[in-house]
Amino acid sequence: MRPRRALPGASPRLQLALFCAGTILFNFPMLIIFDRDTTVLGLPLLPLALFAVWALLIAGLAWGMERGAARDTDAETADPITPPADASDAP
Repeated sequence: MRPRRALPGASPRLQLALFCAGTILFNFPMLIIFDRDTTVLGLPLLPLALFAVWALLIAGLAWGMERGAARDTDAETADPITPPADASDAP
């Protein structure tokens, strides 16, 4: 039976970190910071902040997915016959 290969993508640590960041940033104590009668370029601050945080979380996940796919591609193109050098083989 062949071992299962992991699908390329973001590491579970990054996914967990982004989930925790989203949970914290979209929760009450952080949202109250942006609940002001202020506008930025004519847009209310709270919806603008929510959209910016949401966009940053998506960008972070996309970056992690691309980084993970590149790492998996590099591992597939490595020479399977020559084992990687190991520090324990040094004299």
